Amino acid sequence: MLADLSLPISPLHPVAETFDAVVLGAGISGLVAASVLLGQGARRVLVIDEYDHAGGNHIDWSKDGYTFDVGSLIFQDDSPLLRHFPELTSLYVEIDPSWGRLNPQGMVTAYPISVRDDILRAGPLEIARMLMSLARARLFGRRLRNARDFARFWIGQHLLQRSGLESYMRRFYGVAPEEIDVELAHKRMGWISEHARLAVFARRLLLARKPAPRSNRQMARPRAGFAPLYAVAVERLQAGGAHFRLSTQVRSIVRRDGVFTLDLGGESVSCNRLVSTIPIHRAQQMCGLGDGRQLESVTLISLYFSFAGQRGFAQPIIYNFSHEGAWKRLTVYSDFYGRANGREYFGVEVVGHYADNSIDKAEADFRRHMRQTGLFDGDLVLEGAQLLDNAYPIYRGNAAQCAAEAVAALAAFGVESIGRQGAFNYQPTARVTTLDAETALRRDEPAGDSR
Repeated sequence: MLADLSLPISPLHPVAETFDAVVLGAGISGLVAASVLLGQGARRVLVIDEYDHAGGNHIDWSKDGYTFDVGSLIFQDDSPLLRHFPELTSLYVEIDPSWGRLNPQGMVTAYPISVRDDILRAGPLEIARMLMSLARARLFGRRLRNARDFARFWIGQHLLQRSGLESYMRRFYGVAPEEIDVELAHKRMGWISEHARLAVFARRLLLARKPAPRSNRQMARPRAGFAPLYAVAVERLQAGGAHFRLSTQVRSIVRRDGVFTLDLGGESVSCNRLVSTIPIHRAQQMCGLGDGRQLESVTLISLYFSFAGQRGFAQPIIYNFSHEGAWKRLTVYSDFYGRANGREYFGVEVVGHYADNSIDKAEADFRRHMRQTGLFDGDLVLEGAQLLDNAYPIYRGNAAQCAAEAVAALAAFGVESIGRQGAFNYQPTARVTTLDAETALRRDEPAGDSR
């Protein structure tokens, strides 16, 4: 239980240590923040996390030779993350991934849209309907109020429905697309506006032009999981002057005369600069700010399966664009690391809302859908599962404005709140997370007035 933080209080314990800066959260944003602070001249930086590991929501789960992830995480060898932690490069496993999607017609085809399967195979009448729908959207749908309006403007309502993109949007966001702020659509679905412009679409349709080959290498975490990866990052930071307190809860934060004091339960620490990468409402509670209201976020269920038989597709990553099933994405880890115990193994992501936050219901729904589609025909065994709160933010209603106001209140208190959790900012890759952290901390003095 948190203490009553509505009023400033004196530290309950003597201040044991003083640091130049403290970072709340040891995920990617927190690790990069610590690296940036050290690079700016801080000599002693403390990183605190309630988890017992560094890496934040980069979490793995192992059993009997299988190692699964929460989500599907792919890195690139030109990522700015490696500027901070170059030692990680040799630990990654180089992969050559491909992405597919299960469409409403029951086919596993190209992700995110297939000109051949979604358009040309539909026939002349359906193509005419798609073009009419697109023309109507371009003429009358220029007022983009939500994620559905955004997608409909670029590809038309008919293709939005036929391709299954609307169903996937509902799964990904956890709520209906018409309830989602258009801001998140711009962040998460920028590929639509990039590839659906008429000139680009015409070239692809007429010339069947394939995407240019990637110039960077795609990489996955080590076969053993994330622990050896982030242990190296922690070692580099420790060598530069960082300290880590994992499995540690911050009970309260007060600030007087420009100095923060953090109550850690059994001791207190102080610092001149405080960076938060944890959920906004948690930071507000610690500082005695706000009304305690929690911004919405997705609860993610991860199901971990092993399999022997005919899986029915070749791609290691499949998105569910069909109109059925609660699952949104699956990743075949054995395609990256090789089989274990003679079996393939993969993880399935389900937005908890669509399975009543129940692992049993999520598993039953996935098995039912696989029987309907004919995928994974063979021996399918659930090896384990995990449920993760605060997986990523939901931008519904005025959530973005509320988040901005909360971040501003923390800034006025002196706390720099950044990252996916700390700024309620959707960040799809470690590249984006790194760049956002660098940009947010690219200055010499912390924000806020002294108290």
